[in-house]
Amino acid sequence: MSETRTIAVTVNGTRHEAAAPVRETLADFLRHRLGLTGTHLGCEHGVCGACTVLFDGYSARSCLMLAVQADGHDILTVEGIAPDANTLHPLQAAFHDNHGLQCGFCTPGILTTLIELLRDNPDPSEQDIRIGLSGNLCRCTGYQNIVIAALDAAKRMRISPLPASGERSSEARVRGPLRDSERRNSERDG
Repeated sequence: MSETRTIAVTVNGTRHEAAAPVRETLADFLRHRLGLTGTHLGCEHGVCGACTVLFDGYSARSCLMLAVQADGHDILTVEGIAPDANTLHPLQAAFHDNHGLQCGFCTPGILTTLIELLRDNPDPSEQDIRIGLSGNLCRCTGYQNIVIAALDAAKRMRISPLPASGERSSEARVRGPLRDSERRNSERDG
C-alpha cells in the first residue's frame, strides 16, 4: 500500500492541492496528476535536462525530486512561460523564428533553463549560452540554432522586457542567482 500526502504547490501561477504518493517524482506529479505533459522524461537520472522546471525560480530536474518536496513551493513549467494563451514569450518566438528545435523533445527543458539564464544574464555571450545549456542534451539540432535563438531572445527581451516568467515568487527575486550545483553545495556544507 502506497502512503500519500496532500501537497499544495503553485504551478504556473495557479495553486494546486492534491494527494501525492510519497515516492512519486515531481515530473510524474506534473504530468499525471496535473496534466502538464510539457515536462518530458528522458533519462530519469537527471542527466538529459528534458524534465527541467523552475523551482522557486531556479532550474531543477523534476525527475530527481519527489512531489512531496515541492509542497509550498512555486514551479514554472514550459506551459507557463508564455504571458498568455495568445502570445508567445520572446524566447519561444525566437526559437520559432530561428528554427531552434527539431523533434522538440528536449525543448521544454531547454526553454526553462534559458528563462533562468536570461533572467540572470540578460546580455549573454554565445559561450555563456553554451555553458548554460551544457546540462541539456539535444540529439537533433547540433545546438547551433538553439544558441542563435537564445541570443535573439536575449536581444528581444532587452528591447521589450516582459515580466520575467521565472520570477513568480518575490522570495525567488530576493535570493538572487544560485545555480543547482551551488544550492546543493551550500545545503551540503551548511
